[in-house]
Amino acid sequence: MIKVGRLLHGNHMKNKAIEDLPDLLDVSSFRREYHGEELRLEKLYSSPFRQFHAWFDEATHCPAILEPTAMVLSTSSLRGDVSSRVVLLKGYCKKGFRFFTNAGSQKALQISENSSVSLLFYWEAMERQIRVNGKATRLTRAETDAYFAHRPRASCISAWASRQSEVLPDREALERKTAEFSELFEGCEIPAPDFWGGYLVSPKALEFWQGRPNRLHDRFVYRKVGRNWIIERLSP
Repeated sequence: MIKVGRLLHGNHMKNKAIEDLPDLLDVSSFRREYHGEELRLEKLYSSPFRQFHAWFDEATHCPAILEPTAMVLSTSSLRGDVSSRVVLLKGYCKKGFRFFTNAGSQKALQISENSSVSLLFYWEAMERQIRVNGKATRLTRAETDAYFAHRPRASCISAWASRQSEVLPDREALERKTAEFSELFEGCEIPAPDFWGGYLVSPKALEFWQGRPNRLHDRFVYRKVGRNWIIERLSP
């Protein structure tokens, strides 16, 4: 039987140990200066997609950016529960930005309830951000099949083996599933699972952020008005 005095003493020592730790939560002194080049209205393309393409092209040629296609996708449920995760951009055009995922994933389930989403590209080495707010809609099956056919074979197997966001008993269960589907599709083409597909995020607004000295950053937002885009400078 555990004595109450010993238990209280143990909790006291544990709390004291926590109190004795350095204040790792105080990050207010963490600061870096930004030195990005000036971004002016006359330097911007009239089309946000051309502007995105110009910045994205620079990001793909920057050796310090390891994954230029990485973007934070934020979704929310009807109750307002918000979730964010990093996904990879798999294409873009004047219609919007594309990504692919499991239809049973949390992101897909939330999009089915609330199609309003946000994308965020953050390229630290270039001191730039791009925010995209818009609506997510499912791509056609033909578009999904076309993309899936060009995925590495191992990635195709993984798409079949993983029921994304479902609870797993252990790592071995996932590896067994992977081995099962590897055997099933050995020597033949791998079709896209019916529970897997793509989304198009059609933007209503795109914001381009350029880090500048003294926190006086340059921010410009493109807003859709009818069929046209207007550009406005935002306060940093």
